[in-house]
Amino acid sequence: MTRSKKLLLSTCLTTVMITGATANAATTSAKSQSTSHTSSRTAATSAAKPATPTSTVAARPVAAPAPGKAVTSRNQEAIMVLGAGAARETQTVSRTAISQYVPGTSPFKALSKLPGVMFTSSDPLGSYEWSQQIIIRGFDQSRLGFTMDGIPLGNLAYGNDNGLSIGRALQTENNGAATLSQGAGSVGVAAANNLGGALEFTSIAPTDKFGVDVSGTIGSASTWRTFMRVNSGLLPGGGKFFVSYDYQDANKWKGDGIQRQQQANAKFVQPLGDHVKMTLFGDWSLRQENDYQDISLATIKQYGYRVDNITGNYPLAKQIAYAYQNGTPYPAGIGNTNYGSEPDFEYYNAAGLRQDAMGYGRFDFDINSHLKAYATVYGHTNSGQGVWVTPYTPTPEALGGSPLSVRTTEYGIHREGFMGGVTYKIGTHTIEGGFWFENNDFEQARRFYPLGLDGTPGSVHWYKGNSFQTAWQAAFNTKTYQVHLQDNWQITPALKLNYGFRSLIVDSSARQLGSNTMGVIGNDGYPSGSIQSSNGFLPQIGANYRINHHNEIFADFSRNMSAFDNSQTGATSPFATTIAGYNAIKGKLRPEMAYSEEIGYRYHDSNIQASVTGYYVEFENRLASITQGVGIQGNAAVLANVGGVTTRGVDVAFNYRFAMNWSLYASYAFNDSKYDNNVTTGGVTYATQGKKVVAMPRNLANVQIGYDDGSIWGNVNMQFQDKRTYTYLNDSWVPSNEIFNLNLGYRVHSDNFFLRGLDAQINVSNLFDKRYAATVGSNGFVFSDPSHTFATLQAGSPRMVFFTLRKHF
Repeated sequence: MTRSKKLLLSTCLTTVMITGATANAATTSAKSQSTSHTSSRTAATSAAKPATPTSTVAARPVAAPAPGKAVTSRNQEAIMVLGAGAARETQTVSRTAISQYVPGTSPFKALSKLPGVMFTSSDPLGSYEWSQQIIIRGFDQSRLGFTMDGIPLGNLAYGNDNGLSIGRALQTENNGAATLSQGAGSVGVAAANNLGGALEFTSIAPTDKFGVDVSGTIGSASTWRTFMRVNSGLLPGGGKFFVSYDYQDANKWKGDGIQRQQQANAKFVQPLGDHVKMTLFGDWSLRQENDYQDISLATIKQYGYRVDNITGNYPLAKQIAYAYQNGTPYPAGIGNTNYGSEPDFEYYNAAGLRQDAMGYGRFDFDINSHLKAYATVYGHTNSGQGVWVTPYTPTPEALGGSPLSVRTTEYGIHREGFMGGVTYKIGTHTIEGGFWFENNDFEQARRFYPLGLDGTPGSVHWYKGNSFQTAWQAAFNTKTYQVHLQDNWQITPALKLNYGFRSLIVDSSARQLGSNTMGVIGNDGYPSGSIQSSNGFLPQIGANYRINHHNEIFADFSRNMSAFDNSQTGATSPFATTIAGYNAIKGKLRPEMAYSEEIGYRYHDSNIQASVTGYYVEFENRLASITQGVGIQGNAAVLANVGGVTTRGVDVAFNYRFAMNWSLYASYAFNDSKYDNNVTTGGVTYATQGKKVVAMPRNLANVQIGYDDGSIWGNVNMQFQDKRTYTYLNDSWVPSNEIFNLNLGYRVHSDNFFLRGLDAQINVSNLFDKRYAATVGSNGFVFSDPSHTFATLQAGSPRMVFFTLRKHF
């Protein structure tokens, strides 16, 4: 379909439709805080009532609510809301649904039940960041928007250069509702890369009453976690706050190593007179995790899924390194090229280290019944290291003489921002506009640290101050400017129209510090320079038409741009390639663009919620970072414009309360994403036209049956992922999988002090102990891998069991 025809079709469609739920992210955050406040007893006394008496997925919806509001029933909280009244496909997952997973679990696990969402990780909690992968309608996390209380979380890449993961920003016990817009976030979402939708997380509000919540979790792989939260209750000046802390520790489920995190949150809400409210939030997180080994299809075929790093066997690691460096035979079982590159079958150790501090201050102004406003300032600092013990660079004799050394990628983020907005209601119009600015200073370096010939190196350790080589070091600055304006017009009681646009400018610059060629194999170093991503008119228009009490239709069109990554390792960064590569593309490079259309139908009554959405997306100027060699070598990638991608698909969701206390939830997504063009790079043309987009399954499905009588609750969930490819030529595929999970809980109702506010739950992940590849592309993607030896897969965790006990005082 040509652009002109597509736009004409969009214009015709929007004459009979309306959008809803397009308030900007910060306004949404304010609403969610207000909503959390109204149910704060439930939110903050999760030990007493961690899941209000309702089914695990389905709620009992009544007449369609106002956009963005939860459907409620005799129960206090809906578990999942299928976007009634909205003009785009959108769903909200409640904090209750999130709380039914193991504490410490990424909220992406709960969101992965929504249609069109694929989330994978090689650990059962989904918190291991190297393996985290989120794809929605063919767009990976680098092309999705993420916010928490309206604050931008960045692109969630592993070597994140502009934010942090939701698991490091907010403790799972403090998660409020989370809302997903599959096609496009609202024009006010604070994200410069939301081509394929937005995920907006919220934090709960402090409670009006004093209370203490404690919980403990134990489980497989020596997992244990403790958590405490103290709510102040209302203070003399009308304010209230909570503070919370958790410590989590677990062994890896295979190999040697740990997954450890400690974190603290604090939130303070204070009214300032009758028309102003102040909210302060702070977060601190320290995460240390040993990596799982990336594996290949050939490795799986010959050795199974349990191959991992050999962290506990330093002598073997040295033997492998000596063999590689001297050209001598490898130890028995190592070096068979049927399963991969010789020294890359098993590494000695790898780890990820992250320390973050983030906070915001927000003022909400309720000026009068027609006029409201808000203003937010925020800041975030991060220190991080990606650690890999490498045989490619030995330690100098004078510093220890080991045939191995520690290779780090070191990160430092210092960003601050401001956002504000005004909403004005006049007649049947609600007009809203806002501004977002962020300044981000990011530093990145590749260094090598010595290892001794004897002894055993530590498993997880921050390396500072004694590096013997700096391969490269660079400083990056990114300034983001965004303004938006939109109108929500209630044309008739049944018909709403929403239209608006945003303007986005992102200025990026890179500056190399010192020599930047050492250790960079086969290139002339990394580039310095500057580049701008900008577009003055990124429109959205949509409509919602209420046919009758139970039925509605909706449609929308949006145009979005994604700014370039700005780092030495970013997937779409123009500075992640060589100087020669940068000079070749800098005058030709264009930001990625997406044109999205949706049309859908929703049904809702006292027992059923259902929706079906069809969508069409044209993705232009898609940038692909082509991996060169194995990841541990750290070679500069080749950045290529792979042309366009065309996506067609259907999302279906269904909630049904079929009997007292029983519910059924099902979702299905069909996605057909294909490259539109062949790719020529390095003088070679690759026949990628018509090939499937990497990592995105064609079919996704979820089925969950749940029970909840107020005391006993439980659910069984099945998630299906179709086969996926990690090569642009589609010559290597990872088989499909279907994973079952079981969650059971009991809430004690008693007047006894020791039993009151007590509940327990058991979670079993991968119930039938399925062996499967979870993440596809952990080490990037290649054009072709006919021998199946490219190690870019992460094995899914086996069956694991966890037990949690909570108490509210």
